Amino acid sequence: MISTFFDHELKAFWRSKNTGKSIAVKVFMGLIILYFLAIAAFIGFNLDKILAKASPHDDLVVAFCGILLVYYLVDVLMRLQLQELPTLKVQPYLQLPIKRNSVIGYLALTAMLSFFNLWPFILFGPFIFKVIAVTSGGLTATVFIISLIAFSGFNNYLALYIKRKANLNGWIMLIAAGGFSLLVAGDFVWHLYSLKAVSYLFFGNLIIKPYLVILPVVLAVAMYYFNFYYLKGNLYLEELSSKKESAKSSTEIPLLNRFGHVGDLIANEVKLILRNKRPRSALIMGLFFMFYGLIFYTNPKMGEGFKIFVGMFMTGIFIINYGQFMFSWQASHFDGILVSKVKFADFLKAKYLLFTIVSTVAFILTTPYVYFGWRTVMIHFIMYLWNLGINATIVLYFANRNYKRIDLSKGASFNWEGVGASQLLLSFPLILFPYVIYLPFKYFKYDNVGLAVLAIIGVAFIITRDFWIKKLEADFYTKRYKIAEGFRNK
Repeated sequence: MISTFFDHELKAFWRSKNTGKSIAVKVFMGLIILYFLAIAAFIGFNLDKILAKASPHDDLVVAFCGILLVYYLVDVLMRLQLQELPTLKVQPYLQLPIKRNSVIGYLALTAMLSFFNLWPFILFGPFIFKVIAVTSGGLTATVFIISLIAFSGFNNYLALYIKRKANLNGWIMLIAAGGFSLLVAGDFVWHLYSLKAVSYLFFGNLIIKPYLVILPVVLAVAMYYFNFYYLKGNLYLEELSSKKESAKSSTEIPLLNRFGHVGDLIANEVKLILRNKRPRSALIMGLFFMFYGLIFYTNPKMGEGFKIFVGMFMTGIFIINYGQFMFSWQASHFDGILVSKVKFADFLKAKYLLFTIVSTVAFILTTPYVYFGWRTVMIHFIMYLWNLGINATIVLYFANRNYKRIDLSKGASFNWEGVGASQLLLSFPLILFPYVIYLPFKYFKYDNVGLAVLAIIGVAFIITRDFWIKKLEADFYTKRYKIAEGFRNK
C-alpha cells in the first residue's frame, strides 16, 4: 500500500494545474538544501580541527561527546520552526477497504524523509570514522551511529507530535519553543548547569558501556508509537471533522470586550494566527527575537546606536514580520470583507490595536535587559513608541500595495508565497528612518536629544492615529479592487 500511496501522490503532483510553479519552487529549495548540506559536509570533515581549536585543553572525544546533546536540542528547535508535517489527503482512502494502520504507516514513513535526518550523519559521521573508530574500535563507532539514528528519529517524531498538537491549540507551540529556549538559556545565559556535562555523561559512557545505546533506541521507538497512536486516534480531525464550533464573540478574550466590534475583529485575527502555520510562525519568531539583545549587548564593541536597531526589532518584530503581509492573511476571504458591513476604518483600528497589544507584551519581555543598564530599557521603550506610531503606519501603508495572496494552509519554511516588491521596499524605511533622525544629533554629541526626538515623533503619531487611519482608508479605497484581483490569482 505504501507504494500505491506514493504513486497516487506523484500523479496528483504531475496533474496539478500548478505543476510548473511547484517544480520551480522545489528545484530552488533543493539547491538551497544542497548548499547547506555542502556547508555541513565541510564542517563535518574538519570537525576534529574545529574542536581542537575550540577546546584546546580537552580531549577530542570528550569535546565531541559534549556537543551532541546541545546539537539535538537545537535540532528540535529548528524542526519546530522549519520541518513540514507529512500530508496525505485521507478522505478517499478511508471509504475503501484499506486499513487505517496503512495510512498512518505511510505518514510515519514519509515523516523520516526530511533533510534534518541527514544533518547528524554529515556533521558527525566523518569524525566518528576518523577518530572514534580509530581510538575505540568499530563496535563503538557502530554504537555511535545507531545513537545518531535513534536520537534523530526521536527528535523527528517529537517535533511532529508537538506541531500536530499545536494545530489544535496554538499555545502548545509557544510553550514548547519557550521551554526549549529556556533550557538552552539556562546553560549558556544563566549558567545554572552544563549541557555539555550532561551530554558527556551519556555519550562518554557509551564508549565503555555500548549497551547504553538501548536507551535512545527505546526512546525513538516509544516516540514513534506515541505519534502513531495519536494519529490513529485523531485521523479525522484535520480532514474530515464536520463538527462546527458554536459562534463566539470576543468574550473568549475578556480584554477585548471593551473594544466592541473592533475587539471582535482582533479576536478573529488571533484565531487566524493561532490556527494557521505561517502566521503562527511570525508570532513564534517574535519569541525567539527576545534573545536578540544577547548577541549585541554582550559585545562591548557594539555602540549605543545598535540599541536603537535591537530595541526596534525586539519590540516591533511582530509588526514587521506579520505586518509585511497584512491583508494577504485574509486573501482567501478578502472578497467577503469588501462586501460585508465591516467598516475598513474598524479593520485598520483592529490592526493597530493588535500591534499595540503584541508590542506591549514584547516590551515587557525585554525589561530583564535592565541588567545592561536602565538606559537600555529606556531605549527599548522609545523604540516601542516608535513602532506603535511610525512603523505600524508604514506597514499598513505598504499593505495597500501588496497584491499577492497567501495560502494559510501551507507551512512557513521555504515558502515565499506573498513576497513581492512591497516587502523589499518596506525594509528601507523601517530600518533607515530612525537613524535619519538620530544620527545627526549623535554626530553633534546630542544623543539624548536624538532619542527624545524619536520618542516625541512616535507619541505624535500615536496621538494622531485617527488622522492616519482616515488617510490609509482613503488610500485603500483607491486600490481595493486591484488588491482583490491580486488575491484571486492562485
